[in-house]
Amino acid sequence: MFDLTLSALSEQEAGPLYMRLYRHFRRMMEDGTLPEGARLPSVRAAQQQLQVSKTTVESAYQLLLSEGCVYSKPKSGFVVVGAAGAGEATEPETGTKRRQKAAASASTAASAAERTVDFHLLHVDPDSFPAKAWRSALGEATTRYRALLHEYGDPQGERALREHVAHYLQQSRGVRCEPERIVVGTGFSYSLFLIKQLLGGAGRVAFEQTSFAQVGSIFRQHGFNPVPVALFDDAGAAQDSEAPPLQAVYVTPSHRPAGKPLTNDRKERLLGWAAANGLYVIEDDYDGEFRYGGKPVPALQAADRHGAVIYVGTFSKAFTPALRMNYMVLPLRLAGRLGTVESLLSCPSRLDQLAMGVFMERGHWYRHLKRIRKRYRAKRDLLCRLIERELSPFVRVDDGSSGLQLELATAAELGGGERLIALARQAGVRVYGAQHEEGSRDGGTRLYAGFGSVTEEEMERGVRLLRKAWLERDMLEHPS
Repeated sequence: MFDLTLSALSEQEAGPLYMRLYRHFRRMMEDGTLPEGARLPSVRAAQQQLQVSKTTVESAYQLLLSEGCVYSKPKSGFVVVGAAGAGEATEPETGTKRRQKAAASASTAASAAERTVDFHLLHVDPDSFPAKAWRSALGEATTRYRALLHEYGDPQGERALREHVAHYLQQSRGVRCEPERIVVGTGFSYSLFLIKQLLGGAGRVAFEQTSFAQVGSIFRQHGFNPVPVALFDDAGAAQDSEAPPLQAVYVTPSHRPAGKPLTNDRKERLLGWAAANGLYVIEDDYDGEFRYGGKPVPALQAADRHGAVIYVGTFSKAFTPALRMNYMVLPLRLAGRLGTVESLLSCPSRLDQLAMGVFMERGHWYRHLKRIRKRYRAKRDLLCRLIERELSPFVRVDDGSSGLQLELATAAELGGGERLIALARQAGVRVYGAQHEEGSRDGGTRLYAGFGSVTEEEMERGVRLLRKAWLERDMLEHPS
């Protein structure tokens, strides 16, 4: 433990005290004063030493937690996570390896210009998987739980993993849950299948009209009828009085268009509207870990006082989709019905679940999040700069600081979204539109470009190709 004094915080720094305290801890971590594994003072101890409010200390700690600088360990408080990339030692590169890499680069350079640059919205960085830490967790789980590996396990999910997920969600997303309300599954489609059973069938589900979430087809495959609704306009959500009643509403409140999370006021309006209409709210927090600026944004479920929110999260975006592992937090009413569908429950591999529990227990999860946030932030910033350089003023990036994709607002003179997507594809680039195409306020359209799986070189080439497809083509066809 160490002492904190107000004099240790720079008096020249601008901003509120909680930000100064946050930056002070960041500097101590960077210069090694707070090494990996060190414990921060408890909130009460820091409050007493600094003579500041509890809220000030908690706000600073939550910022550190949201960025993966620390993780919350039961009965130990906040523990410092290692430097970005810690735990992923790289093998020394021999002369042979360097020659092999050079040969591989040379053989692929010629065909690089012919490959499609896919700004996919759901793909993740292929080099982000923490292979060494995961092998260690698998090995420890195999040894520790050897006596359990001949059995199927709990169909709701391994208790040890559900406990770690509950703790993580409470600390990082503000989700109020107990392990008994968590169901570990194999993906969003499985969760939706289970929701259908718990609701007694599939009905009409409202979607935000401007949402880019590409899950409408999954709802339809399970018998639901997705209905676009203007959920957050000034008039509030409205239903067609002559249409069948809605059963639920699907939202991605942590990552709406332009990456802007819902304000507290709009969260209250949404939850109030759902409660008044007897609806469940399906909150898909598929990339809630990726917020690159501003204060931490709690999940919608954290504000739910009506027991209406079904919270769905996943390891696919922050870890790997190959694991096929997600989780769902049910409201008490639906959790009480799990016994009626027990024969339909189907978990991922028991060994993978136990390994993920060890992975989280050992702090690897928090180190991994810190590392990939830094990586994705750099990718996002580069793509923003490239678009500004090559496509401005005809294409701009709307403000937003979360997720693995950018929202692009295009000028009206470039034409509609379908035309731009087709031109891009002809040029060897894939960008994507919203579920329900809707023009922007200035008469243009909105498109989306993901940066999770593309390399820096592919970004450069892809944006230049977009310039040729969208701007130079028009200049040739319509010279001034």
